[in-house]
Amino acid sequence: MQLYNFFRSGTSHRLRIALNLKGLDYDYVAVDLRSEEHLGAAFKALNPQGLVPALVDGDQVLTQSPAIIEWLEERYPTPPLLPAAPAERARVRAMAALIGCDIHPLNNRRVLEYLRNTLGRDEEAVLTWCANWIDAGFTALEAMLAADQQRGAFCFGHAPTLADAYLIPQVDSARRFNVDLAPFPNILAVEQTCVKLDAFRRAAPAAQPDAR
Repeated sequence: MQLYNFFRSGTSHRLRIALNLKGLDYDYVAVDLRSEEHLGAAFKALNPQGLVPALVDGDQVLTQSPAIIEWLEERYPTPPLLPAAPAERARVRAMAALIGCDIHPLNNRRVLEYLRNTLGRDEEAVLTWCANWIDAGFTALEAMLAADQQRGAFCFGHAPTLADAYLIPQVDSARRFNVDLAPFPNILAVEQTCVKLDAFRRAAPAAQPDAR
């Protein structure tokens, strides 16, 4: 498998975590968003949307991190990233979607570049925008974690799930945007558990070959 990704991309980060948790090897192919390599003809021939990540497996080209991770879960079910019971699976998917649908899309690079370059917002306004959506999402997620009396050290249960793969990149992003994380002790506790695992450490942006 070849993973086309960018070291600081949250969607790439979550997919690296999922691949590592599954114990799957892949070739790292860097796509530099800073130089807009993702908008070039070569990458758009692979993914017409011009977004990372893209995972190539033989003659298959998979795009959109939620779809790729679900494909990994179906093709490589062990270890699972979703619990067995339908209601529990829905809970984990809801936490992942809270991040993947309601926080990350509002804070990704193309939205921020539109705020800066098209709408003419200064960096203070951009950071305020980011903090608003991260704070709103994390406030809800913190409440969900606090309410789960059966929860272990992860977002759900006693092993990493899809929700943790989504959460850790978003925490990393929150720090880059100078978001105050003190109001979210449960989220920070989950992070401390996850970063002790090799799968998460190897997926971190700073550990990637194109990090600079």
